[in-house]
Amino acid sequence: MVAVPPVDNPLIGHLIDGADKAAAAGRHGEAQRLLAEAKAAAPEHPRVLSALGLYALKSGDFPAARRYLDEAVAADPRSASLWFHLALACRAQGDAGAELMALDKSLALDAESYLALLQKASLLERQGKPKQAAQVYVYFLHCVPPPAQRPPALQKAVQQAQEAVAADKAALGEFIRERIAHARTQHAGARQDRFEHCLEVLLGRRRVFTPQPTFMHFPHLPAIEFYDREDFPWLDEFEAATDAIRDELLQVLAQGSEAQEIVPYVDYPDGVPPEQWRELNRSLQWGAYYLIKDGVRLNSHLACCPKTAALLDAAPLADVPDQAPTAFFSLLKPRTRIPPHTGVTNTRLVVHVPLVIPPGCGFRVGAETREWQPGRAWVFDDTIEHEAWNESDAPRAILIIDIWNPFLTEAERALVRAATVAAADFKRE
Repeated sequence: MVAVPPVDNPLIGHLIDGADKAAAAGRHGEAQRLLAEAKAAAPEHPRVLSALGLYALKSGDFPAARRYLDEAVAADPRSASLWFHLALACRAQGDAGAELMALDKSLALDAESYLALLQKASLLERQGKPKQAAQVYVYFLHCVPPPAQRPPALQKAVQQAQEAVAADKAALGEFIRERIAHARTQHAGARQDRFEHCLEVLLGRRRVFTPQPTFMHFPHLPAIEFYDREDFPWLDEFEAATDAIRDELLQVLAQGSEAQEIVPYVDYPDGVPPEQWRELNRSLQWGAYYLIKDGVRLNSHLACCPKTAALLDAAPLADVPDQAPTAFFSLLKPRTRIPPHTGVTNTRLVVHVPLVIPPGCGFRVGAETREWQPGRAWVFDDTIEHEAWNESDAPRAILIIDIWNPFLTEAERALVRAATVAAADFKRE
């Protein structure tokens, strides 16, 4: 048996690289001469055989390409790239069975080869197997480089893969809905919104968002975007008092003391804010009129809003010395967007009480988007990515308060309270 030269043999590498450059420049005579020299130097070397096979493939000599690449994989059957090159030659000859076999060999050695995955998905489509093709396209989209690193030639393939996956999801959706129609009817009187959420995720119509707190994550708490309003019956009082709360806010604004009393909600020192807050940092585009701030009551502000103050006194607010609760009127100026962000801890939840809501205002938590409606409060987990916008020509105003997560026990609240204070004290030392 002839000994195969090492892959890094400098003479072979020099000849093959030179042939590649010559062929790319259209100097085919030079490319053929260099490949002939490489073949004479190492006729059984898998890299030489691969180079000869690929050149033959590009030149349209498919039988020669197949012969050389068959010899290459026989010489080095552990090379994923050689099996992939052989699959290309098999495809050029219209030998789908051999092409699939070579692709499977390649992927068995390198399961994340996006080019091999792309070719296999395309082959399955040509064979009339859209479901199997869609699954391989899913793997391809997972492995393909991100857009910034993606070769331009791949853009069309990525779009084709996305369309194939979307079509498969749509077909799956119709199939499931037909199959579950009877079960839906049997349980028509029961809530099905959570199942609908589940189905939308399954079908790729909804992203899964998880809590990403900037400070404290408490495990084993449910990750719920918007909580069921029925779980917070005490909000009935806030909703019933919407007009009174709004009147108190408007009276404050009418006093003309905004410059002293309304402050930017985003207020980071120089060099600190993340890039996402550059436009809103120290800006009254998103302003706050605080009633309680970081656990400290602003008595002069509370005195201006007695009805709101009374409601806050009766609410189950989070309480951590120098940290919580916070309650304020959130004022978003026209044509202003609050970028996607997450809150500090899932041990508390956030309540919105809509007051002044012009058209064109919206709010997203995770995958769910809602519009505020005066008189209808909601509760959400602000450690799940959320954002807000006011696309109208008028200001938007809501009351925001934070409350304990109801899934925490009294003991857990006490421990969270103590740990949060300790962390703050540590930073001050």
